[in-house]
Amino acid sequence: MIMPCKPAISLLLTCLFLSGLSASAQQNDALLKDSGWSFHFQFTGILQGHPTFSSPYSGQNSLKAEHERAYSVTTTAYLGRKLWKGAALYFNPEMAGGKGIGSTLGIAGFPNGETFRIGNPEPTVYVARVFLRQHINLDKDHFEELSDDANQVKERVSTSRITISAGKFSVGDLFDNNGVSHDPRSDFMNWAFMSNGAYDYAANTRGYTYGLVAEYIRPGWALRFGTVLEPTYANGPDLDTHYTETNSENLELEKQYTLGGKKGAARKGILRLLTYYNVNKAPAYDQVVADKLSGVDTSMDVLFGKKYGGKKFGFGINVEQELSERVSAFLRLGWNDGKHATWAFTEIDNTFSGGIRINGQGWHRAADNIGVALLSNGISGHHRNFLNNGGYGFLIGDGQLPHYGRENAAEVFYQSKLFEHCWGTLDYQLIEHPAYNKDRGPVHVFAARLHIDL
Repeated sequence: MIMPCKPAISLLLTCLFLSGLSASAQQNDALLKDSGWSFHFQFTGILQGHPTFSSPYSGQNSLKAEHERAYSVTTTAYLGRKLWKGAALYFNPEMAGGKGIGSTLGIAGFPNGETFRIGNPEPTVYVARVFLRQHINLDKDHFEELSDDANQVKERVSTSRITISAGKFSVGDLFDNNGVSHDPRSDFMNWAFMSNGAYDYAANTRGYTYGLVAEYIRPGWALRFGTVLEPTYANGPDLDTHYTETNSENLELEKQYTLGGKKGAARKGILRLLTYYNVNKAPAYDQVVADKLSGVDTSMDVLFGKKYGGKKFGFGINVEQELSERVSAFLRLGWNDGKHATWAFTEIDNTFSGGIRINGQGWHRAADNIGVALLSNGISGHHRNFLNNGGYGFLIGDGQLPHYGRENAAEVFYQSKLFEHCWGTLDYQLIEHPAYNKDRGPVHVFAARLHIDL
C-alpha cells in the first residue's frame, strides 16, 4: 500500500517547519556554534514508479510487471556533543516510512537506496546511530580543523592520529566511501551505485550494526579496520550477539593522490582498496540444492540458517577522480566468492560500475549537478544454480532462471537547488535483465526526490 498523500504532505510541511527553526537557530545563536554541540537534520522523500514491462512468468520475489509507484521517506536528526579531549558522542534518531516499488523485491541493484532502511509502510521512529568517537593525536606540530557537519562536531585534530568509533552505526559510514557516488539522498539512487554491490557488509534490515572501527590516519592516506555484528538471519532486524560464532571483519586502505600538475592543473583523486570476511549462519547454495534433489530437505531455505559456519570473503576497488573543475568521476569493482547465501546487503556477487557528475557552474547554476552512470552486476555459478532450481533469497527469485544474464543498469539524474537547504531531483534508470533474468524486462524506472539538508 502506498503511503497516503495527505500524511506525506503533512510530514513534509512539518519537516520544512523544523528545518526553518534549525537554520534560524544555527545562524543566530553564536553560543550554539561554540558550545561543543552539533545539530543537523535531513529529510528525503522519493516518489518512484515504473510502467508495465515484459514478464512471461514470475515468482514470489519477482518485481511486479504491472505499472506501479511507491513513495519512501526518511527523516534524521544528527546530534553531537563534545566530551573530553578528542572525544564526542553522536546520536541519530530517525523516522522512516513508505516502501520501494515491488515491496523492494525483484532487482538486485535496487533503484531506491533509501528503501533498505524501511521495513514498515507506516512512519516508524527508531535509533539509527549512537556511537562514541575518540581521536588520539600522534603529531604535536601539525593540525587540521574538522568543520561542523552531520556526525562531526567542530574540532581541531592532529593530521596524524588514531580514530576509534564504537557503538551503533552503518558500516557504509566508514568503509567504501566515495565523494561522487555514495549517498542516495543527494546523488545516484541505485543500491549498487551507493556502495560496492558485492560488499555484503554487515547490517540489520535498516542498514545499521554494532561494532568498533579503528582508523590510522596520516597525511595523504589512511588504514581502517572494523569488526561488527551480523544479523541473526538474512537481512533480519536483529543482530546476533554470539560474537565468537559470527562476526564481520573489514579492512580498507585509502590513498589520496594527484594527477598532472606540471603543465596543467593537478587533479585530486582517492583510491580505496577493501577486503572483508564474514562468518554467520548463511547456508551454502550447493548444499541446499543437493538437499532438495536428494529429498533430504526440499525447503531450499537460505534465510534462516540452522548452524554457524557460513563464510564469505570479498574485495573491492573504489576510485574517485576529479577530471576538471566541473567534472568528477567514480569507478568501483567488487567481487565475493558467492558460495554461501547473501546475508545482509544485496544479492550481487560481482559488480562493475562507473560514472560522472557535472557541476552546474557551466550553466550558471553552481549548486545544481548532473549525474550519469552505468553498472553491471553478476552472480556466481553456485548462486545461479540455486535460483534456477526454484530457490529464493531475501531479495530476488523468479521461481526459475533458465536464461541467465548480467543485471545491467544505467542511471541519469538532474539535481537542482530549489531553495536554501532544499534540493529537487529528477531521476531515470534503465534496468536490463532484472534479477539476472533475460526473460523479464527491461524495466524503466522514473523518480522524483526532495531533499532537505541542514
